[in-house]
Amino acid sequence: MGKLQDHRRMEMELRNFSPKTIKAYLWNMKAYTRHFMKSPDEMGENEIKQYLHYLKIEKKVSYSNINIAYSALRFFYVDTLHREWHVEKVPRPKVGRKLPVVLSREALQKLFAVTANLKHRVILLTTYSAGLRVSEVAQLKITDVDSKRMQIRVEQGKGQKDRYTLLSQELLPELRDYYLQYKPTTWLFEGKGGNVPISVGTIQMGLSP
Repeated sequence: MGKLQDHRRMEMELRNFSPKTIKAYLWNMKAYTRHFMKSPDEMGENEIKQYLHYLKIEKKVSYSNINIAYSALRFFYVDTLHREWHVEKVPRPKVGRKLPVVLSREALQKLFAVTANLKHRVILLTTYSAGLRVSEVAQLKITDVDSKRMQIRVEQGKGQKDRYTLLSQELLPELRDYYLQYKPTTWLFEGKGGNVPISVGTIQMGLSP
């Protein structure tokens, strides 16, 4: 099992999977192996279907986590063992879609108004106005803000791809005020000590009511 796990890790690293994805896939394969107490290379379609059914019916795992388990299993059997994967025999669970909660302009203005701390307010403004994830905001550098082109560069965002998003006219003066007060050097929003980016947890704690 150790050699198979090392091989899986290497395959994922070669495909530039994120550390979070690698950790999730390896954890799911361990859980799958423990469930049947057999090496996964000795199992196949029947065990895969039984395991996914077990996660749904007995463990009552969320659809999103079942899909992660499905992807981990598929990656192992297709990319590591080079077996065929018959979609009609092992269908991917359908995930129910929920509409995102979108705050009105008035609600956003009230939210910004009650956020007294300048740094927290600018982080909040950047997240909403640029349409960024908290993890992406945490990794922004000063050089990612292009005031001439009115763009913000998001390095290695979702899917490990760089992209650009709009820098709004409302956000720019707030960023300038923040810069003059906090004087960051490398990271736009610095963590404790000043030489590291702020953590996602710190942002979430600072923005929680």
